[in-house]
Amino acid sequence: MLFQTMQMNFSGPIVAAMLFFMLLIFGLLIFLTVFWILMIVDCAKRKKLSDSERVAWILILVFLHFIGAAIYYFAVKKK
Repeated sequence: MLFQTMQMNFSGPIVAAMLFFMLLIFGLLIFLTVFWILMIVDCAKRKKLSDSERVAWILILVFLHFIGAAIYYFAVKKK
């Protein structure tokens, strides 16, 4: 009986914290996916890259996903 009472009292904040954490992770994943797509589009449209560089960067972006997007952002876009 005591355990059930304790469980009822603490379940509300725990559920709220778990929901907040799940929403935070979901928002972060949405942001990273949009960032990744924007880097692929930027790479495909960038005129200063040669065709072979563009193909190499697109392959890096496709296979390394978010890490590749961060590398591309700091190596090419931020120049």
